[in-house]
Amino acid sequence: MSERMFEWESGGKHYVIREVSTEAEYHAIEALQREAWQFSDLDIVPAATMMATAHAGGCALGAFDGDLMIGFAYAFPALEDGRVSLHSHMLAVKPAHRNAQAGFYLKLAQRDFALSRRIDEISWTYDPLQSLNAHLNFGKLGVISERYIINFYGEATSSPLHQGFGTDRLWVRWLIASHHVKTRIRRDQPTAPTASQLIDLEEAVNAALVINEAGQPRLQNFAARLADDSCVIEIPHDITALKQRAPQAAVVWREATRAAFLAALEAGFMVEDFLRAHSPGGRRWFYRLGR
Repeated sequence: MSERMFEWESGGKHYVIREVSTEAEYHAIEALQREAWQFSDLDIVPAATMMATAHAGGCALGAFDGDLMIGFAYAFPALEDGRVSLHSHMLAVKPAHRNAQAGFYLKLAQRDFALSRRIDEISWTYDPLQSLNAHLNFGKLGVISERYIINFYGEATSSPLHQGFGTDRLWVRWLIASHHVKTRIRRDQPTAPTASQLIDLEEAVNAALVINEAGQPRLQNFAARLADDSCVIEIPHDITALKQRAPQAAVVWREATRAAFLAALEAGFMVEDFLRAHSPGGRRWFYRLGR
């Protein structure tokens, strides 16, 4: 059995993260892929591929509640613009355990794996309209992004989550040896947002490329906003619920935010953070971009 990499307590339960090592554990990752994304077999990364990847310098991690695998992270070695990195292709946690911080600790275990092999960068992609993932990636882990990719996996995959909505992704870079990342991942800091993770609503509105107006995205004057040194892009609080309730409204949000990200990145901006603002209607979420 592989050496334990992380142990923590949550909700009265004890969890462990370690590298997977047996054929049964690799097949458990296959099952988790089906559970998380409802993929067909065509889109599942098979156990044999993950085994070969691990032997070739990749990383397959499992998070366990006793003998039960409740989450996994799978990554392979990469060469990005001449830099050796680790590309984190998949991470999923069972729905019943998503409040146990397993995703956060799986990323920390990936970081330790990479640093032990003298790799100082991990990359991955995610849907920029998913606010929980954005909060984890930018707010808790400290990633940055300079690339927005339209329909990264094509118009759709076999997952119902990717139907009728496209598969646009932000490509994020996690500079795991940087001071910024070390500050963000400190586990002794409170869970409440710090002042640096909050933005004044009026300030956000004045800097926004896209703003939420009565549930609909409204595009602002891109030229005026992009003349400044920073700007923000608002996204819905819960795009998954919006897709189920009003699929066409979700598509409108995709198209509006796609235009904003592409314009800002083309103008030399970088996605730096994900912030919340308080409003009478509840939380509102904004990406902050800077030059």
